[in-house]
Amino acid sequence: MMDTFERVRELLAEQLDMDQEEITMDSDILEDFEADSLDVVDMVMTLEDEFGVEIPDEEVENLRTVGDVVRFLDDNL
Repeated sequence: MMDTFERVRELLAEQLDMDQEEITMDSDILEDFEADSLDVVDMVMTLEDEFGVEIPDEEVENLRTVGDVVRFLDDNL
């Protein structure tokens, strides 16, 4: 799980142009990072490419925190 978190944190920091240290498992992607729907779509596409998984649209709304994303990826890899 830590490896997945580290990789997700790297990708998010790069995509949202922020410091990796600011990203924790409890970070709320929309609220804490002020991400908009385009950022979320970009994030989903990046994660799908990087991890080779498909994230269904109905699942995206359940991915509120970085921890939610990490758990989803770990459960589906």
